[in-house]
Amino acid sequence: MSERTRLRRLPDKGSHDRAVINEILDEALICHFGFVRDGYPVVLPTIHARVGEILYIHGSKAAGNLRTLKEGIEVCLTVTIVDGIVAARSLFEHSMHYRSAVLFGKGRLVDGPEERITAFRAITERIIPGRWDDARRPSEAEDRQTTIIAIKIDEASAKVSDGWPDDPDEDLDLGVWAGVIPIAVSYGQPIPDPRLDSAIGLPDYISKLVEPTD
Repeated sequence: MSERTRLRRLPDKGSHDRAVINEILDEALICHFGFVRDGYPVVLPTIHARVGEILYIHGSKAAGNLRTLKEGIEVCLTVTIVDGIVAARSLFEHSMHYRSAVLFGKGRLVDGPEERITAFRAITERIIPGRWDDARRPSEAEDRQTTIIAIKIDEASAKVSDGWPDDPDEDLDLGVWAGVIPIAVSYGQPIPDPRLDSAIGLPDYISKLVEPTD
């Protein structure tokens, strides 16, 4: 922990526990990474995957922002998961249930073939577990068109908010409903490609992904 990751506001909701941070990173579907390019701040969304202490992101080789990251500049990366809306009796006390993580590190170009496969697999399995062993692997031409950046997690912090409305005692008798409205990510029924061979059924790993769990 340093001044960059010291929790100043609502520190009671914060954590530097790596297990807490990793859980948030692994559940979030997208991340936002920010850096300074040509004197201007840049913040962009992308998908990510964590392997140990390394976070992988990837994109087109033509993407100038990824070319900037491979120069080893400092990167700030954030993820946020919203779990609910906190409806209080007063508008001022309305809030959200959320889990967020902020990390700092330096970007590094991944050019070794073995690590590139590790990154490709991790990103694929992060989005659709089981897909890597089913779909066609990247060809040499596709691999050459892809830039993969590794960011070592040097410092990180997390915040988790999951409490009830923090209404003052004098508002408890206002006669206004208060509580939490849960928010959850769910998958809809898969829609087959119109060109899909009708003999090809839905893979078990996708069925498991979209089936609701208790």
